[in-house]
Amino acid sequence: MNTKEIGTTGVRVTEVSFGCASIGNLYHAVSEDDVQAVLQAAWDAGIRYFDTAPHYGRGLSEQRLGRFLAGRSDFVISTKVGRVLSPARSPIAEADGFVQPAQNEVRYDYSGDGIEESFEQSCERLGQSRIDILYVHDIGEYTHGAGQGRHWQDFSATGYDRLRRLKETGRVGAIGLGVNECQICLDVMDLGAIDAILLAGRLTLLDRSAEAELVPRCLAENTSLVLGGIFNSGILATGPVPGATYDYGPAPRDVLARVTDLQTRAAALGLPLASAALHFAKRHPAAASVLLGTAKPASLMRNLDALAQEIPVEAEALFMRAV
Repeated sequence: MNTKEIGTTGVRVTEVSFGCASIGNLYHAVSEDDVQAVLQAAWDAGIRYFDTAPHYGRGLSEQRLGRFLAGRSDFVISTKVGRVLSPARSPIAEADGFVQPAQNEVRYDYSGDGIEESFEQSCERLGQSRIDILYVHDIGEYTHGAGQGRHWQDFSATGYDRLRRLKETGRVGAIGLGVNECQICLDVMDLGAIDAILLAGRLTLLDRSAEAELVPRCLAENTSLVLGGIFNSGILATGPVPGATYDYGPAPRDVLARVTDLQTRAAALGLPLASAALHFAKRHPAAASVLLGTAKPASLMRNLDALAQEIPVEAEALFMRAV
């Protein structure tokens, strides 16, 4: 599988990466055997970049990924900071959409000390002494609403400098953000340089909002984009069917109409809508890697097979036309 460099860091990632939210029991429990099977399928397909986070099952995803990678080499791991875990005081059956999570409580902390504590915890769960890419997770109004000001104050005062220090000392290969919104990326880039942004849902066949300001700035400043949420939480995979989801909720009427148009145009070119969404992300000039997340080997292979297929030259018009 081809690789691309993250910024100018020397960290190289496979052009398709594996997102580990599902193996943290997102929406339903996944057995240990099934976790190992889907990770093995990703490995056998040539994927060597794996993204995880403390948020995914309160540390469960990191633990499972760490067990799989033990004894292997030549891989890249990204994880995230901003949430610090501690042992739960009472049993937790479900948390933030993750069922049967690891029994940890969580607090948000974007200060320098909080970032370093979260980083060290992740290293322990992953069985690593160094992390290739470290993202600041979910800092922004999309997650925090009115509480964002306090977190921004912590990050701008001490968090960003600590992040840079972890990179300078060699504990981290590249630094960046893992977010679902564009403005916070621009705000952080005003604060100082970052190497990468894992951007979920804002640079897709349906939602091209990152192209207005963020993409040009990333290209100008050598900040790589890893594209997550390329199906916009479902609708670009399922099409505009009853119950289709967009941004983790029911798709609004205007979104359904836009997706119907996209699906019609893709079908005229002989492309399933999901294939068009995959190829849009992979072919985007700002994308270093496309993140695929699933707990099922069959789903992973279906998407990889779609990416491996040749598409008609005429499809470029579909990718270039704003929606």
